[in-house]
Amino acid sequence: MRKLLLLTTVILVGLVFIARLFYLQVYNSSAYNIFEDTAIRKEYNYPKRGYVYDRNGKLLVANQPSYDVMVIPREVKPLDSLELNEFCELLKITREEYDKKLKRATNYSPRLSSPFVQQLSKKDYAVLQEKMRKFEGFYIQKRSLRSYQTNIGANVLGDLGEVNRQTIKNQPYYVLGDLIGKQGVEKTYEEVLRGVKGIKFIQKDRFNKNIGPFKEGALDTLPQPGKDITITIDSELQAYGELLMKNKRGGIVAIDPQSGEILAMVTGPSYNPNLLVGRERNKNFSRLFRDTINMPTFDRGLQAQYAPGSPFKVINALIGLQEGVVSVNETFPCRMGYYYGNRRLTGCHHHKSPVSMNSGIAQSCNAYFVNVYRRIVDKYDDAGDGMNIWAKHAKSFGLGNFLNNDLSVGQPGRIPDGDYYDKAYGDNRWGSTYIVSNAIGQGEVEATPIQLANMAAAIGNRGYYYTPHIIKDIEGDTIDIKYRTPKYTTIDKEHFEPIVQGMFDVYNEGTAKHIRVPGIDICGKTGTAENFIRIDGVKTQLTDHSIFVAFAPKDNPKIAIAVFVENGYWGGRFAGRMASLMIEKYIKGHITRTDLEKWILTHSLENEYKKPYSGEPFKINGETTLQVIDNYAIENPNQSNVKL
Repeated sequence: MRKLLLLTTVILVGLVFIARLFYLQVYNSSAYNIFEDTAIRKEYNYPKRGYVYDRNGKLLVANQPSYDVMVIPREVKPLDSLELNEFCELLKITREEYDKKLKRATNYSPRLSSPFVQQLSKKDYAVLQEKMRKFEGFYIQKRSLRSYQTNIGANVLGDLGEVNRQTIKNQPYYVLGDLIGKQGVEKTYEEVLRGVKGIKFIQKDRFNKNIGPFKEGALDTLPQPGKDITITIDSELQAYGELLMKNKRGGIVAIDPQSGEILAMVTGPSYNPNLLVGRERNKNFSRLFRDTINMPTFDRGLQAQYAPGSPFKVINALIGLQEGVVSVNETFPCRMGYYYGNRRLTGCHHHKSPVSMNSGIAQSCNAYFVNVYRRIVDKYDDAGDGMNIWAKHAKSFGLGNFLNNDLSVGQPGRIPDGDYYDKAYGDNRWGSTYIVSNAIGQGEVEATPIQLANMAAAIGNRGYYYTPHIIKDIEGDTIDIKYRTPKYTTIDKEHFEPIVQGMFDVYNEGTAKHIRVPGIDICGKTGTAENFIRIDGVKTQLTDHSIFVAFAPKDNPKIAIAVFVENGYWGGRFAGRMASLMIEKYIKGHITRTDLEKWILTHSLENEYKKPYSGEPFKINGETTLQVIDNYAIENPNQSNVKL
């Protein structure tokens, strides 16, 4: 009986082994993973990354050769003091850095290759290549780095940086040391531009010596080059915008209303994209990122959320017409502001009274738009319902939402609705007088410059827009159909013409008449946004922001633009001049208003930006102020000379 039990046990164990071997060798062919085989060395062949061109075919981004020193820690031969000094000298690193890099590579994997020193120059490579045989466990891998053919558009083009462990975990295509797009079009179109790596499998013997291609190269693959792309940016217009923004902070976004193509996307201050190429990339990026005063890596055109100021008045005019609460010819008086009981809800500036819709836009009358806005909200029995209707119309212009574009960063802005104020004040405990600042683009309304440019495009098109986008063409491919599909606002087409005429009159007889451009019919709107910061917990008012939105020509516009200049005083002072110059540069190709250009290029706002750090009192319109403003809707009654 015991003999039978022993025999049965042997037979069962044998069957288990046979079944397991059959499963591993026949049924489960994936059990063997060549990438985990320590007897096979993997060498990657990196493809040419796709080039980037501007809308006119100008090359913006190319490639340059680069060389990485790779290491396989378990194959590294101990070096004596002289050899180690020589190797470190060749690599231009210290012995401490050598130990640190080798430890990092060992922690990653002692048997897999990883980068040791990256991005050697041609000169360093030539010297090192002759002596690499002396340093076992190290080899040189060729790849390409970006070569930016321009010093503008850093926020547009973006840059490449080394992948982190989280990226490697989520995207197995990448290995330690690979580069990936970090910002701009390099990030958005990473999969298009990068191509596909090739790979060679090399058989090693028991002494870890290379003995030739594994399976005679049958499993090797060739690299597939990345695709070239053409972006919508006009590099000359972009460069001009960055010139105008010198010594200023803010954003400029210009769009082709007929296609949604972004013509310029300026942020100020900016930096040279070549700073983020090569071995100095990390040091340069840290320096730029830590500049928390100027914030050059912060794209103000896409990410900065500002009160839109007076340009938002045209949205209230359109909503008022759509909701039937005001007519084009109806007038309202302006007594330097709008009064409710014994409170002055808004200030205004000197202009003729009463005003109709056309003159209300041209003269940027606060009182007119407070009346229109209150009628919209008060049209319904419940203020929350009125606010929801108002918010629905405003959001149809792309405000208060992500635009669903192909840009690497962005912000949604804010269009408050009834629920927003119910949470702030309590259900049925607020009304239109609480929130009248929304009438003039202050209060809780916020927008990014790209949203304001898109708003201008929708008005210029009389009620529709195309999703703003940066891609114009992909080599051998087509762009997403969503960028060729118009989006319609909730405002009927017939209501746009009086608004367009009002914006046209802004340039001809209103707040922007001093910045007209001969030969171009421009429709625009000046804007001033109050600017508050907190100093020791106290909300304090600084110099206002300068805003301008426009499109041109009046009919079938070719360009829509939004300019936002921080601490720029009022709309026509900085932003208006810059918008007129950008429009003329794009449409005519040259500048005739050289007086405007000279003024912008010789005026700086750097002193304004130093004020919060100077310890000196702030001044607005020549008067010292440390006034705390807790309710944006109620302005200082003594400050009646508000510029719009």
